[in-house]
Amino acid sequence: MEVTLKQKKRVKAKKELFSLGTTHFINDLMTTGIVPALMPLYKEAFHLSYTQAGAILLVSSLTSSVMQPFFGLFTDKSPKPWFLPLGIFITGLGLALSGFMPSYWLLLVMIGISGIGSGIFHPEASRGAHLAAGQAKGTAQAIFQVGGNFGQAVGPLMLPLFLLATGIKGLGWFLLFGLAGSLIIVKILPWYKQSLEEGKKRKKAVEGKTHILGLVGLTIVVTFRSWTQIGVAGFLPFYYLHHNIPLKIGDILTFLFLFAGAVGTFLGGRYSDRISHKWLLFISMFITIPFAWILPHVTGVLAIIDLLLFGFFVLSSFAITVVYGQMMLPNNIGLASGLMIGLGVGAGGIGSTLMGWISDTYGVNVVFDLFVILPILGTIITLFLPGEKKLIGNHEPQSS
Repeated sequence: MEVTLKQKKRVKAKKELFSLGTTHFINDLMTTGIVPALMPLYKEAFHLSYTQAGAILLVSSLTSSVMQPFFGLFTDKSPKPWFLPLGIFITGLGLALSGFMPSYWLLLVMIGISGIGSGIFHPEASRGAHLAAGQAKGTAQAIFQVGGNFGQAVGPLMLPLFLLATGIKGLGWFLLFGLAGSLIIVKILPWYKQSLEEGKKRKKAVEGKTHILGLVGLTIVVTFRSWTQIGVAGFLPFYYLHHNIPLKIGDILTFLFLFAGAVGTFLGGRYSDRISHKWLLFISMFITIPFAWILPHVTGVLAIIDLLLFGFFVLSSFAITVVYGQMMLPNNIGLASGLMIGLGVGAGGIGSTLMGWISDTYGVNVVFDLFVILPILGTIITLFLPGEKKLIGNHEPQSS
């Protein structure tokens, strides 16, 4: 009977994990997925410079990502299950309203509101994935994170499907996306609340030790990875437009880059339960370098192959770094998740503003030189991160 009960709980947890992954898909489609792809439309509608267009990504990233550690820290001692449906609904509401704003500054406000919704959603959702994981932390994060990464990949495809025909007012449809995500997530709240209570009962008397220096180094590596990923997603359409390649082609290539990243996220997380997190991260960053260097020098089929491999390897460490960060900060799962998912990704928005300035000043081609330098720096820093043996006492973090 006990074995049967445990099996039922595992099946239930796996089902809810896929629900979390589905809502993560919807949420990230509406933020890091479609907002970078919308930059050319926003730029044309509001007559923006590259720097102003980059600032849209900055606001989105600051609110949706950089705020995540703060929401995570706020909810670590007292989790807020209702943040899940509220967050994803606000994400859709802000994005939908951004298509009807009469000025650039009000557009930024709506983008910020949408981002705050995403910032509220992520720490609680990542905690839910942690609760559903059991011993397979990497696999659980892979399932959860691949939903978000696939949402990022599908985002650019929304433009040729209907936005290029309807203009930015077509963003109003995303209110339905936010509502659908809320309805899906409401159904898992009973399981989530029960899992939180069970987690409190299992809480260890002696809390795990933190590794601050390792966490700082890991956050820097994640930031460099994010600058590379978001930079390519945001500026690849501009790069191809500069070379007289239609926007719809650039968006399809961006989709391929991000779709390959989603596949890399899943496989990387799956294997991280059996292979060193540190060395998987090192391999991910190191192998990215040649594909970043080749990108501006190839076209046609070679460009497609390069983007697929580039996207696969640069994001193959995504789920790994979340679990790695939780091992370094075992008593604050929400904060660790916010740092790895939020601050790291949010820094990409700051980087996009810098890249916008570089594009305005020196040309968009120069930006692609950065995509070689950043993985090199990330690879070097990874060598100095602590291995799992030093974190072994943290391998079973608390669930509250």
